[in-house]
Formats: sequence, C-alpha cells, structure tokens
Amino acid sequence: MPYSNSLTFGPIPSRRFGISLGIDLSPATKQCNFDCLYCELEAAATVTTMETFPKVSEVVRAVQDAFAKHEKIDVLTITANGEPTLYPHLDRLVDELDKIKGNAKTLILSNGANIYDKSIQQTLTKIDTVKLSLDCVSLSCFKKLDRIDSTIDVEQIVEGMIEFRALHKKAFVLEVLFVKTLNDKPKEIELLYEAIKKINPDRVDIGTIDRPPAYKVKPVTYETLSSIANSFEGINVNIAYKNRPKAVQNFDEDEIISLLQRRPLTLEDIDNLFTQKSQISLQSLVNSGKVKLVDSSGVKFYKIL
Repeated sequence: MPYSNSLTFGPIPSRRFGISLGIDLSPATKQCNFDCLYCELEAAATVTTMETFPKVSEVVRAVQDAFAKHEKIDVLTITANGEPTLYPHLDRLVDELDKIKGNAKTLILSNGANIYDKSIQQTLTKIDTVKLSLDCVSLSCFKKLDRIDSTIDVEQIVEGMIEFRALHKKAFVLEVLFVKTLNDKPKEIELLYEAIKKINPDRVDIGTIDRPPAYKVKPVTYETLSSIANSFEGINVNIAYKNRPKAVQNFDEDEIISLLQRRPLTLEDIDNLFTQKSQISLQSLVNSGKVKLVDSSGVKFYKIL
C-alpha cells in the first residue's frame, strides 16, 4: 500500500481526546514486531528494530509547523506505521515534545510488546495518556491473532503492564480488538478479564474490525461486544463500535443501580440503552449522590462510588 511519508497527519477531531495531531514515527514503511491479522496496513514480516526513522529534530519541526498552521491542537498522538516504541530516540522525542506542546497533552498508541522493558516504562511515564493493546492472554491465541515476533512473551507483557501501572500516575488505557472465532471464545475472554483486573487500567476500550484488514478475518457483532463488556464486572469498559444499534428500555432506580454495580456505563451506553424516563431516573440518582459521572481519559462513565 502507498505511504504518505508525512511525519504528522491531521489534526482530526477525536471524541475522546479533542483535536488530535498524529505523529508518525515510521512514515515511509511498516515497521512492527506484530503482524496482526486485523491490521489495516499490508501484511509484513515482523521486525525488532526500526531500520529507517526520522531524526528527533525533524519530528519536532513538523509538529512546530502544525502548531503554526492550526490554532487548536488538544493532543499530540504518537504512533507509527507499525510500533512507535521501536523508535530508538523515543525518550528524547517525548522530552522535546514536552517543551513545545503548551497546553496540549501527549498520547501514545502502542501494541504493548515492549512494556516489560524498564527504559520503555520510564519513557512512557512521561506521556499524559498511554494506550496499550492486549488482544489475547493465551500464547496460542496471541501467536495466531497478533502474529508476533518469536522473541515476544505474552506473560512478560502482562507482567510489564502490571509493573507499568504501578509507575504511571497519569492515564492508562487498554485496548482489546475482538476477531470472530479467535479471541471471542469464552476461555480467552475469561483469561483477558483476569489479566485486566491485575493490570488495573483506568479504562478498557473494546472493539472489532471496522476497516479492511490485512488478512481474511471477520469482525464480531455489537451484541458480542456488549456481552463481553457485561462480563468484565467492575471495569470501566468503553465499546468502540460504529453505528451501534439502539435497544432502549425502561429501568427504575433499583435496576439502574444493579446495572452500574456490574459495570460502569458510558454516556453512549446510556443513550443506546435508556429511555428518556430512565435517563431522568439516572439523573435523580446523580443528584442524590448515589451515582457519579466521572471522566476516564476522555470518556465519561456513570458509576457507583
């Protein structure tokens, strides 16, 4: 597929983070230690290091140019055609971005493969929001779905995420992308849930394939995602799904409390599940202090405190 060779892209509006300017640390080619079945880039051999990459000064200059052209940028999103933590000068880049970002926040989107590395952990603690992927916990599923480099150990990744959570005092989000017949099986979901409880992120975003993938794999349904979210009891789960179906119902206050005791619900959940009457009942619970609306890295949840 063609690549843009541009170090920045956007800015584009993000429902979670505001106006986002993307930073691409591998603009000319895909360089990744995963070759995920669902990747929107082309299939490619895995790598453990970046062979071609921009200078820190080049990236900083591109970001400064974007700031000069655009009045409002809320977040600098560090990413790559591949894996951004493979960029050899990431620590210095983060420091330089901090000097020029002003009121903007920093965000990194990573597959999490290098999170066990102490130096990577320390670098990522400097970033305002860290979003890591974890699609499977069993080795067989992990190898099949994410098509990992042979040096990668999923148990090491989970332990690294647990360690990082203890270090990182800012926002930490996990992302799980579900693929039909692979990680949507009950055992895989159970293993993920147990790992997520130990990792203790601020939020978990779950979704499925919504762009043409590198390989012939299929998405799960919204109903599957909703069922998985409900099984992740006590976790802030955000379902990312385009054109989700509405299934509004009436809930009284006791039923609303029961729902929220199982898992917090997002504003989008409420819009898709609650009738107007139920939303009035929910607001009554908020007014009485029994329920609170909280922000988790740009996503608002109703939850019982």
